[in-house]
Amino acid sequence: MSDYQLGAVEAKFADIIWDNEPISSAELVRKSAQELSWKKSTTYTVLKRLCDKGIFQNQKGVVTSRLSKQEFYALQSENFVKENFNGSLPAFLAAFSTRQNLTDQDVALLRRMVEEYEEE
Repeated sequence: MSDYQLGAVEAKFADIIWDNEPISSAELVRKSAQELSWKKSTTYTVLKRLCDKGIFQNQKGVVTSRLSKQEFYALQSENFVKENFNGSLPAFLAAFSTRQNLTDQDVALLRRMVEEYEEE
């Protein structure tokens, strides 16, 4: 999978799958019509695109994820940091915290994460 980006509508569609998997393609068409006002052809077009990206698979009419929602967003975050901050998490955090104040809870959580990482 090389493209970890999802547009807003694709993300809503992906959430339908992640929230209901395994889901039959017929049920996915029904839910997409109900929640996104999509036609059957739109559902299958977007599903194929997301399957081609390696996020989902459609085998014998049953749609499942190849990446969990958490795995997908972790990969998307990694790519963002690589592309925009030369892979430097500290550079990202420095840029983030210049416009968005970190709460005491945020700082404590970050400390715990670093401590857990160091213990591994």
